[in-house]
Amino acid sequence: MPHKKAIIIGVPHTSAWDFIISYLYYTSAGGVANVVIKKEFFFWPLGYFLRKMGAIPIDRSKGVTVVKQVINEMNSCEVMHLAITPEGTRKANKHWKAGFHAIAKATGATVYMGFFDFGRKEVGWLETLELTDDAQADIERMKAYYRKKGVIGKHPGHFTAEE
Repeated sequence: MPHKKAIIIGVPHTSAWDFIISYLYYTSAGGVANVVIKKEFFFWPLGYFLRKMGAIPIDRSKGVTVVKQVINEMNSCEVMHLAITPEGTRKANKHWKAGFHAIAKATGATVYMGFFDFGRKEVGWLETLELTDDAQADIERMKAYYRKKGVIGKHPGHFTAEE
């Protein structure tokens, strides 16, 4: 990954296996991708292993938003590759979240279009997404990209890239 600060979009997110497969893929390519996980999972000994795998604890109980916490974390690091699933859930969701957009704009991170396609048994990233000032328009372009690519999740009924 050529950019020091990057956001890797992971689509489709239909299973916990997405994390495991993408983690193995990214580390085999020599990278360390960070993910955000709620702080409640960072208890001993699980927290130790999560941190080793690049997980960042996020406090969802305070007034500070998740996006603001991630921006602060990314700005404090010289190099960070953050994996995000804009669907925000492993269920079918037509309303993708724009947090990645705000994070990229605030930190100057490059956005990569990543995928895990269980239909073709492929994982990777192909293109970058040039962001505009219109997060919703950028999300619609992303959805069109994934529709055209025809990615299939582990649980196909749990993914939609519809408008």
